[in-house]
Amino acid sequence: MLKIKPKFFTLRTKMAILSFGSVFLAILIGGIIVVDKISATFEKEAGMRAMAIARTLAQFEEIQKNTGEPGGAVTIQPIAERTRLATGVEYIVIVDMEGIRYSHPVEERIGKKFTDVDLGPALANNEYISSAEGVLGPSVRAFVPVKIEEGTRQVGVVVVGILIPTIGFLLRTIQTQLYYSLGTGLIVGLLGSLYLARRIKKAMFSLEPEEIARLLEERVAIFQAMGEGIIAIDRDNQITVVNEEAQRILEKTSEDLIGKTITSIIPYSTLPEVLQTGEAQINQQMFLNDTMVLVNKVPVRFKGEIIGAVATFQDKTEINRLAEELTGVKAFIEALRVQNHEHKNKLHTIAGLIQLEKYEHALDYIFDLSEEQQEITGLLTKNICDDSIAGLLLGKYERAKELRIKLDIDRNTNFRELPSCLQTGELVIILGNLIENALDAVRMEKPERRKVFFSMLDTPENLTITVRDMGPGIPVEMREIIFQQGFSTKGSANCGLGLYLVKRYVNMGGGSILIQDANGGGVIFNINIPKEQGSQKKPS
Repeated sequence: MLKIKPKFFTLRTKMAILSFGSVFLAILIGGIIVVDKISATFEKEAGMRAMAIARTLAQFEEIQKNTGEPGGAVTIQPIAERTRLATGVEYIVIVDMEGIRYSHPVEERIGKKFTDVDLGPALANNEYISSAEGVLGPSVRAFVPVKIEEGTRQVGVVVVGILIPTIGFLLRTIQTQLYYSLGTGLIVGLLGSLYLARRIKKAMFSLEPEEIARLLEERVAIFQAMGEGIIAIDRDNQITVVNEEAQRILEKTSEDLIGKTITSIIPYSTLPEVLQTGEAQINQQMFLNDTMVLVNKVPVRFKGEIIGAVATFQDKTEINRLAEELTGVKAFIEALRVQNHEHKNKLHTIAGLIQLEKYEHALDYIFDLSEEQQEITGLLTKNICDDSIAGLLLGKYERAKELRIKLDIDRNTNFRELPSCLQTGELVIILGNLIENALDAVRMEKPERRKVFFSMLDTPENLTITVRDMGPGIPVEMREIIFQQGFSTKGSANCGLGLYLVKRYVNMGGGSILIQDANGGGVIFNINIPKEQGSQKKPS
């Protein structure tokens, strides 16, 4: 348990101070930005105004004729001063090409040289606006060339300067309105901060952060200690909670799961259905990442409203039984049982022929049986180098005979090397499910159609598997659905995994499955698994 230390400030006080400080800082920064923007706008407008006045003066005929002429200041100075007083600008200076002033607010400076460095581009026939810091403060100045002879020759420059207000001046000008706005904003911010802190505190059941941390650690410890996997989703089907047992079964970390949609992790999950219907699903078995689990799914309600759903699943797989089924041991046992039953029938037949003194018929019968058994056994022993695969095919052959189905194994069938992405047990699952489904497809057919063909060709490039039956076939619209987990036409709760596993392991090997209609009815499964990534040699 965590020990909670006393704090000088409660969560409500801290939140009120923080939110109030944020509001104050936001208002302060906003005010500075606004004032700076106003200052920039003043400067831009003053520059445009100065440029308009300078351009107008540059077009006066008296100024054009007298600029650069001896005694020209007598005519130019009165015009410039009248214009300056009428427009309210700070100064209007007209200079010739040598920089000599012909007008100035201070008459003592007339006839003296204008030494400002900004004049140079204007003497080169350019007009522009520049900023400067003078004795009276910052200003903007417009420089416009004075031209004669229809604008082909420059004789001087008109300079118009306007003072622009400083930020301090602007603040003093609008201080009353600024103080009022700041005060109102701060009061509203303070009241809002107090209300927000109160609401948040209430939503947190009046608990302090240290108390919440302690409760959270206790809940997490209990949550992780549970022996069942737990996954919870929100209204958007995104995973919000997952414990270590669920991560182990799914073989993923919490970073791989939290925030992802449940269907992207478990495509066949019905948890979104529970979220929509609000109906729990109890004690359902499903195959989850190679593990048989028992799943309970229930909606999560808050104040009568469904806000999510949670699934708990427990590993119910019997490891030994599953291993036996996956590696074909069950198939071998079944094959032995079938062979024992067949041998009893054959012995009874031979005994009956001997009792009837049909000795030649008994010998022919024995030779036929031996030849058939030796042929199929010799074929599998010679061409199939993996005992598990050979035992599976022999078991399925005997199984077909018991069901009075003809299982025709292609005499060119061979197997030498396993594709690198597959294990023997996985190939056993692929072959066993395909053949068993084919036997089920023709079991209820007429005797002449109770036939299944099997072929497996192993080349250096590919492993090709073909299973053909003469059953009712598979409709085109169902040829993708049959590979979904849980899909079955047998109506059994424990069915629906066979073709799902076939599809999964073929995809793991980088292979493909092609389903075609067979001539004369039935269906053909063609599986091609490439070997370009190498192979695993299996001992014979």
